[in-house]
Amino acid sequence: MSESIEQPGRLLAVSDLHVHHAENRRILAEELLPQSPEDWLIVAGDVSETVDQIEWALGLLRDRFAQVIWVPGNHELWTPQGDLVQLRGEARYRHLVEICRRLGVLTPEDPYAVWRGAGGPVVIAPLFVLYDYSFRLPGLSREAAMEQAYESGVVCTDEFLLHPEPYPDAAAWCEARVSWTEQRLAALDPALPTVLVNHFPLVREDTAILRYPQFAQWCGTERTADWHRRFRAAAVVYGHLHIPRTTVHDGVRFEEVSIGYPREYGRRGFPRGLLREVLPPAATG
Repeated sequence: MSESIEQPGRLLAVSDLHVHHAENRRILAEELLPQSPEDWLIVAGDVSETVDQIEWALGLLRDRFAQVIWVPGNHELWTPQGDLVQLRGEARYRHLVEICRRLGVLTPEDPYAVWRGAGGPVVIAPLFVLYDYSFRLPGLSREAAMEQAYESGVVCTDEFLLHPEPYPDAAAWCEARVSWTEQRLAALDPALPTVLVNHFPLVREDTAILRYPQFAQWCGTERTADWHRRFRAAAVVYGHLHIPRTTVHDGVRFEEVSIGYPREYGRRGFPRGLLREVLPPAATG
């Protein structure tokens, strides 16, 4: 686009803050800082499991950054026994959306914002698209893939704590979210590129790195495989895998921006830093 830059700052991203861990709370409190008061921050899900911690973390970030954009991860959708808020499924998600609106944090339910800084203008499209088990191992039915996961002991905690009410299961909730989101994205100005933000990977290929491939069935849906092409993505931001890296699909950067658990970054550190620069584009690798 030849349009001149109207705002300074950078578009940054992070995910999987998991602030129920004390070390992650310290990182959030002391180290997740903007370089400029004009910086925007994408938070691609898994802030925490309890509503009070989610509100605290997003409120702290909103006080620091010019704009915060949040999408839910699977952990936000859990209903753990220790949470004072025992809402489930859609009701829990809507409750979190209302908290975000009080804080001034944008969500997948709000009008999409346009970033007009370096690399812009682009539409920032926060998505809430779940998984439908279609990333399961090839050749297996959904039932067989689930049975294999249980036999191997690699079962996502979602099966016990994520309650998809009023939908019969996560796949049905995913179907509803995909259909609604496709309509919103299709209605965007075709002259503008997008940054697509989802907690879960939009393409199956990004799950090939998983140590336990049977976990991929909880990582996305085949329905989003071409969204980066159809909806003119300049970049895609996601988390969930706890494997921060950059991949490229059809010439589009996919940025996995998770912090993860202390035991994980205790081994690998943060070679890319805590906040990933989305726009202007960072170097790939």
